[in-house]
Amino acid sequence: MYIESETLELKQELNKNIKKEIVALANSKGGTIYIGITDDGEILGLNDIKKDVESLSGMIREGIIGNLTTYTDIEIKEINQKAIIELHITSAPEKPYYLADKGLKPSGVYIRHGSSTIQATDEIIRKMLVESSKKNFEEEISNIQNLTFDYAKEVFQKKNIEFSKEKYKSLKMITNDKFNNLALLLSDQNPYTIKCAIFDGTNKTLFKDRKELYGSYLKIVEDAFYYMNLSNHINSTFNGLQRIDKKDYPDFSIREALLNAIIHRDYYYNGSILLSIFDDRIEINSTGGLINTLSLNDIYNGVSESRNPNFAEIFHRLNYVENYGTGIGRIMNEYKGSNLKPTIELSENVFKITLPNRNSIENKVSEFNANSQEEIIVNYIKEKNKITRAEVERLLNIGNSRSKQIINKLLEDNILIKEGTGKNTYYVLK
Repeated sequence: MYIESETLELKQELNKNIKKEIVALANSKGGTIYIGITDDGEILGLNDIKKDVESLSGMIREGIIGNLTTYTDIEIKEINQKAIIELHITSAPEKPYYLADKGLKPSGVYIRHGSSTIQATDEIIRKMLVESSKKNFEEEISNIQNLTFDYAKEVFQKKNIEFSKEKYKSLKMITNDKFNNLALLLSDQNPYTIKCAIFDGTNKTLFKDRKELYGSYLKIVEDAFYYMNLSNHINSTFNGLQRIDKKDYPDFSIREALLNAIIHRDYYYNGSILLSIFDDRIEINSTGGLINTLSLNDIYNGVSESRNPNFAEIFHRLNYVENYGTGIGRIMNEYKGSNLKPTIELSENVFKITLPNRNSIENKVSEFNANSQEEIIVNYIKEKNKITRAEVERLLNIGNSRSKQIINKLLEDNILIKEGTGKNTYYVLK
């Protein structure tokens, strides 16, 4: 069944209006146009498909400004003994593409919005032009040429990788015999920083600590990881005689989230990466959002396209990162078995990942939505300040053994604290 979407368009027959759809998909995320299928998904086929293919090819070459021949693929397919055209359009890099007879204005420039093709506004057109005019940041010549690499050299030597003036070119740190911006990011003079803060509670009302990290990004990444680990406490529980240790945050998740922010940020923005640590979560904000050709679903599915590929390769060679495209999936997998999951928020200029604290009281209480008995106990204590085992039995209408199980689980999870002894035993929130 064929259903129109943001990346799929159905056309009953070939006509000149199809150029708008091609332009819209090329200016957006790309997609597929099926010609010979109605809007309802009924396959009608085409009467003279060879002629239609020739006409379509001509429209792409002559009816659209901006060469899309290398970003389009025309195929003839037979479905239910009926011939249709399947036209694949890749999100092309030199946006905006526009209709030759309309020119570079809203009536000639189209984009996709949901399953609809709409005219681009003047603002969107300007933004496309700015994006297309940007050069590769890494390869641009650095404004600072008096660079030193003391820290980078030390890191490379520890990894038994040669780092010398003779190797600068092979590491792609040189453009036209001058240091480029990739060299700048690795240098001791790197102007980009990470601003770190630890907050008291779950909002930004009160600082516990704040710090700004400077220097080569190879130094910054280690300093930032160390800073986060200072707040990555271990919670210990016991299963019989077996001690079970569980960190607030999986080591891989905080490391990969940090590296993702550094490697994939847009360095045309001057702002710092923001690392915020709360009682119940860590938030990492980096500038730039996603590359236009990618969606959030692509990221979750392991599709990777780096904004700074040479920078990413440096971290890969140093074994800071593993296979490209696996990071976000593994971050999520580290929280397997927990109701708490990392979240990603996107805007045009910001990529924000939030890692929940697996041991925080706030998050553990929020998980009780799946278990109403624990939730009832916690809410009761919030109102009455304490609870006894007998009160648990009456409150939940359960027996002695079940009440013990629930209370012991809350104690193991560090939600409750046992107070008093014997008949005077009661429980309070930690």
